[in-house]
Amino acid sequence: MKKYAYIFLIFLAPLVFSCSSDDPEDVLTKDGRFPISELAGTWVATKAQFSVSSTSVDVVENGGTARMTVQNSGDFALTLDPVDRAAYTVRGEMFWEKWEGTYYFAIQWEGEPDDWDTYGETWDGTTFTLNGGANTGEYDFDNDGDMESCSVHFIFVGE
Repeated sequence: MKKYAYIFLIFLAPLVFSCSSDDPEDVLTKDGRFPISELAGTWVATKAQFSVSSTSVDVVENGGTARMTVQNSGDFALTLDPVDRAAYTVRGEMFWEKWEGTYYFAIQWEGEPDDWDTYGETWDGTTFTLNGGANTGEYDFDNDGDMESCSVHFIFVGE
């Protein structure tokens, strides 16, 4: 009988340790309102606006360019080429953050592995817009080499 009790305990132990529900799970997913993979490809911005307080700069409106390449995985590279300074590229990963039954479009920027921002987005199959609140982007407004936190508004069309 002792032999069977030990065998029973061996099979029971994994169940006891794997069924804890004390911590809510933070779910990150690639599939929210639409699969992130639908954004795979190259995108050209018709608007690349950075704003803080009463200051606003639209890189495209000022004669520059903004171009984004998205992988099926959600990894992306965004290259900004303002007319008054050298072009630069920022990278990150797009995903859906599930919170309380709702999906939020999120970006985890390269170099900040434990932090991400959520954004408002629209996607109609040809145009992708991205709107971030305060401190969801950075831009060097006075071209002094220091990036300043700001909000962002992008409109992209497929290339």
